[in-house]
Parts: sequence; structure tokens; C-alpha cells
Amino acid sequence: MPPIRPRSRQKLASQEGKILLALSDLQEGRVSSIRAAAKLYDIPRTTLQHRASGQASRVDTRPSGHKLTQLEEDSLCQWIISMDSRGAAPRQATVREMADILLAARGSHPPPTVSKNWPTTFIKRREELRSRYSRKYDYKRALNEDPKALRAWFATVQRIIDENGIQPEDIYNFDETGFAMGLVSTQKVVTRAEICGRPRLLQSGNRECVTTIEAISADGYSLPLCVIFKAKVAIAGWFNNLPKDWRIEVSANGWTTDEIGLRLLQKLFIPSTNSRVRGRFRLLILDGYGSHLTPQFDRICAENDIIPLCMPPHASHLLQPLDVGYFAVVKRAYGRFVSDLIRQGYNHIDKIDFLMDYQHARLEAFQKPSTIQNSFAAAGLVPINTERVLSKLNISLRTPTPPGSRPSTSSSQFTPKTPRTIVQLNKQSSMLKDLLNQRSNSPPSPVGAILNRIIKGHSEALHQTALLAQEVSNLRMANTRIVKKRQRSTRQIPCEEGLSIEEGLQLVEQLNQPVEGDRVGSHEQGELPNQAIQPPTRAPPRCSRCREIGHKINVCKNRYI
Repeated sequence: MPPIRPRSRQKLASQEGKILLALSDLQEGRVSSIRAAAKLYDIPRTTLQHRASGQASRVDTRPSGHKLTQLEEDSLCQWIISMDSRGAAPRQATVREMADILLAARGSHPPPTVSKNWPTTFIKRREELRSRYSRKYDYKRALNEDPKALRAWFATVQRIIDENGIQPEDIYNFDETGFAMGLVSTQKVVTRAEICGRPRLLQSGNRECVTTIEAISADGYSLPLCVIFKAKVAIAGWFNNLPKDWRIEVSANGWTTDEIGLRLLQKLFIPSTNSRVRGRFRLLILDGYGSHLTPQFDRICAENDIIPLCMPPHASHLLQPLDVGYFAVVKRAYGRFVSDLIRQGYNHIDKIDFLMDYQHARLEAFQKPSTIQNSFAAAGLVPINTERVLSKLNISLRTPTPPGSRPSTSSSQFTPKTPRTIVQLNKQSSMLKDLLNQRSNSPPSPVGAILNRIIKGHSEALHQTALLAQEVSNLRMANTRIVKKRQRSTRQIPCEEGLSIEEGLQLVEQLNQPVEGDRVGSHEQGELPNQAIQPPTRAPPRCSRCREIGHKINVCKNRYI
């Protein structure tokens, strides 16, 4: 922590104002000397003299109690921002470890260290940093958030729309989502004042999976629903008090299958959209799920002038209108209906309850056609808007190429900048040499500024080297762990009741012992019993000059004969 100054901020601000007035009078000649100005404004003469010579004010001066220098803190801050941009934001303990590495790089023995609470004060001191809880993010999704791939996807969509004259009313999105029937949604509630933490809300124990398949159009139209239950047969009570155009399917696990996908295309999507076609072709945007990529599915689409277009893998959270807007709304509404039933003492949610509650949740989600239209707009599809999707990307797994330096024509037009690459460093070094050679025949030049920038660039490079060395060390440790993990045997052990570690090792040792039949066979072939377990040995070297065994040509006696 910086030292506590004895004067209050009000006194410092008042004295700073007097110092500025005194300096102004000195510069404009209204006061003859520093002593007279100090006496006139009632400020210490030495303070005014130091300020007149260029010393900064105490408010603008960096306190001397910091463990790291300003340049070291800037390097550490750049490393944190770089890690955050790659989706690997460090913990406070890691920041503390990196600060200790920078201190150790100074070369002092023993190296100084920062305190346990230093990362907290460091984060508060830096405006560009902030600590917050992290959120899990799938690596495959981050890997496919490539701006080039997304731009290529939107270019493909635009090309298909232009080549086939597809109208916005003929652009559809078709996808499925899963529900756990008895789970409630997180919501804000009112509780007693003395309760600490988040209150608990009871929910039904039924986690059976149900799949719903929705299809929406860019003009705000929603197609009839399809529900897939985990069952072998349908129950008559499921079909009561439901819209006549809904479909109910059953499967072994409650998920969609290739056959269900074909039936939905033939009996639900095509009949529901034939009367709404504005042009000749319909564009059907899908994810890369297996039931959407079968030859039969593609053939039926071709026969009915439907163009199926699959999105890039692991990018539906950005490109699919149903994922971007609708599914979140309907799931939140369904969870609220389930929690209302729990409050009323209804402790078991079955398939009939799901159909009733989902019907109300769907009506609430589709209450306004603008909800569907906004979903297509948020996905950048109608109208085509690539930048709206690219603006959501905040993680880059690819290291960007640093910008190159702009060439200059002469030393007089050169503006010193901090060198970030070897090319920039070499350029400024050569420019410095030219300026030093011309200093006797030229007016005052920016030699000092260039020299300071070069020193700063060297310091930043050394700091980054120390941080990257620790990062490489961590990666090597992780790689060593992976190698050791791969070396472990994957041989299966017969186990009916579970084993202790000792019993398991004994079984592994027994399985690794050679079988008696293999030993007999090796004896019959004239091999020694211990030859089967001896590791193979490399043949002795042979000289390529004298052809004798036991040495190589570089140590051969006849090499120079």
C-alpha cells in the first residue's frame, strides 16, 4: 500500500492551485523571483523551485511504495488482457505468481514477492481491469468463432438468396431443443430479511427428457409444433385439448431420429408452407444434426424446391434464430409455469402436464410476431448483417498478426514510437545512429525521445519474455501429464464386485505374465526362456571404411590412410 500522506486532499488541492498561479506569474514576468512568488502566495520556496524546474506535483507522482514499477505493471496488465482475449482469463493467484516472476527477473537475491492481497489492490488501481466470476464456454464453440468462417457463411446465404430469388417470407429455421419436464427456472423471489444467500425453490424430481421441434419463418410465422416423448407407444390422453395440427412422436430415448426427421419434413413442414410460398424456392436453415443430413432428407427437399442449408458446426448459438431468441424465451416461460405448480403443491410433472404448460409457454413466446423477426435479425439473416454477429465475438484463439511499421522518408519526419517487433526496434536503432551522426550539424533532434522509447521497448520485451517463459513451463507440465496418462495401460480387467488398488495391481501383474503355452512353443523353436522377456538391443556399429564391427568412421584408425 502507498504511504499515507499527512495532508488532506483539500489542502493539497489548495496548495496546487497556488503553485499554478505562482508559476503563471513567473512565466509572464509579473513576479521577479521565485522567493517573491513563494512569499506572495504563502507556499514553500523549495516546493515552488522544484516545480519550476519541471518536477511533477505530488498528486500526479506515482507513490514510491509500489512493489512493481509502472512499466512492469503495464506489462502485467497487457498479459492479463491477452489471456482474457483468448478465453483463459487468469485467477488472482496466477496474477500474483506472475508479479513475483517479474520481481525475480530483476536479479536480486532473495527475490522480493508481493503480498497475498496485492492482486486485489492492483485490480482496483487499474481502470482497464476488473475481477468477476467466470462462465464456462465450450472450446469447440470458441474454436469455430472464426470471423473468416462466419463471413463465408453469410456470403453463402447471400449468394443462395440472390441466385434463387428467395423472398424473406420463404426463409425458415428448423431445429429441436430438449426439456427436463420437472425442472424450474432461476428467478428473483421475495424472502425473509434474515435469510442469507440464495433461497431454495423446490422442484419436481422428474428429469425425463422431452424434445420439441419448432420451425419459424422470417416474417414472424410459426409452424405447428412436434413433441417427441420417451416411450414405446402413445397414450390416448396426450391428444386431448391440443391444437389439431400438432404432432406427437415417440422414441426410445426422447430424442429425434432419422425417421422422425423425414416424417416431419413430409407431413408437417411441406404441407404447412406450401400455401405460403412467395417465390419458387424455400430456404431451410438447419444445424448439422445427423437426421438433417440423410440422402432421403435431401432428395425430398429437392423434389419440393426446398434448399436445405446447414450452419457451420458449433455456431448455432450465433447463427440460428431459434437459438438466438425463441428457445430462451419459451424455456424461461415454461420454467415459470412449473415453479407456479410447485408453489401450489403439485409435486410431480408428467407428460400431460408438460403438454399443458408448454402450450401456454409457447403462446407467450409467440404472442408477438416481432419476437421471431427479431430472432432472424439478431442472427444476421434478415436482413443480412454480418457485423451484428461478429460484434458478439469476445474470444480469439488465434494470435493476431502485429501491424507493420509505416515507412518514413527521412529522419526529420520520423515520429518515435515504442517498438513492438524486431523490425521496429532495428529501424529505430538505425535512425538513432543517423541522428547521433548528424547532431553537430542539425538543430535539436528527438534523440532523447527515441532512446527512451527503445529502452522502454527492451524492458517490455524482457517482461513479456519472463511471463511467456512461465506460460511455456505450465504448458510443458501439462504435456508431461498427458504423456504419462497415455502411457497407462488400457487393458480391461475382469471385475464383478470391485477391486482394491492392491488387488487390481495383482490382476494386472497376472495378466502381463506369459502364458505357459507360449513358453512351450518358444522352447520347441529352440529359443531360450528368457529371450522372450529381454528387450531388443541395437546391433553394434560397423565402420564404413575398414568394415570392422565395434567403431565408426570418425574414430577409425585407417581414416586418413
